Amino acid sequence: MRFSPGPLLQQIDSPADLRRLPLERLPQVCEELREYIVDVISEIGGHFGASLGAVELTVALHYVYQTPYDLLVWDVGHQAYGHKILTGRRDQFPTNRQYGGLSGFPRRSESPYDTFGVGHASTSISAALGMAIARDRKGERDRKVVAVIGDGGLTGGMAFEALNNAGALKTDLLVVLNDNQMSIDPNVGALKEYLAELVATKTFNRIRDEVWKWLGHLKGLGDQLRHVAARLEDALVAALTPGMFFEALGFRYFGPIDGHDVFRLVRVLEDLRTLPGPKLLHVITVKGKGFAPAEQDQVKWHAQSSPFDKITGRPRVSSTGPRPPNWQDVFGKTLLELAQLDERLYAITAAMPSGTGVRYLMEAMPDRAFDVGIAEQHAVTFAAGLATQGLRPVVAIYSTFLQRAYDQIIHDVCLQALPVIFCMDRAGLVGADGPTHHGAFDIAYLRCIPHIVVAAPMDEQDLRDLLYTALHHDGPFAIRYPRGPATGMPLRSGFELLPIGRGRKLADGVEVAFLSYGHIGQHVLRARELLAQRDIQAAHYDMRFVKPLDEQLLQEAMARYELLVTVEDGVLMGGFGSAVLEYLSAHGYRGRVLRLGLPDRFIEHGSPEELYAEVGLDPLSIAERVAAFVQAHRPALRPLH
Repeated sequence: MRFSPGPLLQQIDSPADLRRLPLERLPQVCEELREYIVDVISEIGGHFGASLGAVELTVALHYVYQTPYDLLVWDVGHQAYGHKILTGRRDQFPTNRQYGGLSGFPRRSESPYDTFGVGHASTSISAALGMAIARDRKGERDRKVVAVIGDGGLTGGMAFEALNNAGALKTDLLVVLNDNQMSIDPNVGALKEYLAELVATKTFNRIRDEVWKWLGHLKGLGDQLRHVAARLEDALVAALTPGMFFEALGFRYFGPIDGHDVFRLVRVLEDLRTLPGPKLLHVITVKGKGFAPAEQDQVKWHAQSSPFDKITGRPRVSSTGPRPPNWQDVFGKTLLELAQLDERLYAITAAMPSGTGVRYLMEAMPDRAFDVGIAEQHAVTFAAGLATQGLRPVVAIYSTFLQRAYDQIIHDVCLQALPVIFCMDRAGLVGADGPTHHGAFDIAYLRCIPHIVVAAPMDEQDLRDLLYTALHHDGPFAIRYPRGPATGMPLRSGFELLPIGRGRKLADGVEVAFLSYGHIGQHVLRARELLAQRDIQAAHYDMRFVKPLDEQLLQEAMARYELLVTVEDGVLMGGFGSAVLEYLSAHGYRGRVLRLGLPDRFIEHGSPEELYAEVGLDPLSIAERVAAFVQAHRPALRPLH
């Protein structure tokens, strides 16, 4: 696909080119940049609303600051498409999030303008502070450091820890708070209300600016009076704003200002560039700015995975038939159904009610579901508190984001053996979001913790029954499942209480047996069919639990098959295959074992189909690898089709 950027944008191959333009040309740059983002994303998909909302801010930052010498750190990176386009990647941008193309997030290996690799929220201020302190120690006093964080990212506790530390260290640092009242779903919590009040309270900043300018005109007395005024400023802040939150943390607060007025942004940033110490600039933006459908439905247009009409926003390709429900929808509807049956059930999510499916419960029974914002650590310990009082909290967080609460899982839940249920969406390889979002590590990082049960459904009926089983288990319980469409199998009504640590045998075989864990078992079903074409009759055990393992099934497999194949879509190191090997070794198994799973490297972005093929976990690759494994013992095999 070929895309044609506007005439000014065609001339910008780096921020240095942008800075050579006169100030009055910047609105046209913004218009062309926004149009180019819409053109490309309407064809290839990607994160959408945040980048449109940050266009003017991106242009102003690169216009005022001498990037890449000055260091610009983005939080999460959903808003950084304009940044990528202006920093030498305009012509590559159509490969964004495509297999072998640009990453959907800033990453250090991709460009010197990407100062820090991101993808998870609330990291920018900490990283920027580290860069600022390193600058001070190296004596690079003319070098500036800027962190751009959204109001959603600011709900994460790590951001407050960084603000507190930065204010105490008093180094020169600018934090830009890009406030659009959204993360992916609408923001929640007291901070959101506080920022909303600040938006309505412009009196203080207007008075401060006017008094400061007036004092500057008084020759002789001006500097002395400015010194006195600065000492009175804290009192003025207390009187004219709804609190001294940022100022109390040691930051000078400026704003709020219109984040879509590029002239005002440039003027303010030029002033702040020369002002020493910790500063926070509060800008108000509209997520999806300039694209009417995205402005009207900001949740839906956070990201688009399919091509759409750039005028109407409607999907380009109509549905070709019934589509299986997504895993998160199966989970969400099951959660609501169980909540109606059991008054102990409560749900908690960290800024992802739509993505996880918790929204079904939140809409039907709002007093039984909590969105705590981008605060995974708090979510887990909050759930632990609920569990101490006899409730059954379900913590629904993507696998990759649950990593952020690892200590809380160990110390606050498992050490106390509390009945908290962890439901991990986006397990395995999620696709275009790449290594920051793949759910690759949860099997390994959970199975080593005492007291916890760790399970994975192979299909949606299994998911329903596992959730029901977890609700009736008196201890920690974790369930992992993938992103995207489930199998579409017919679901029976009601629920089955599954025995903890028991899997199921799906098929008998002759000389080799599959031991699969979770939804990757669907790939094994197809791989078995391919192997049958070569007269390899493979047994298949769906183990369902990695902790505890089904020892009865393992003993049967050990006794009947000299060749065993473990299959998982998590990392091999410490994962399901490792658990099986540990058991086999302890019980004297003398056969051969082939472990299939994710290699010891970070997997890049692409479609799930491309990525599973790359790592040898698509059905054909599984069949080929197992055929080669068997080949050493029985050479006369026919080619796979």
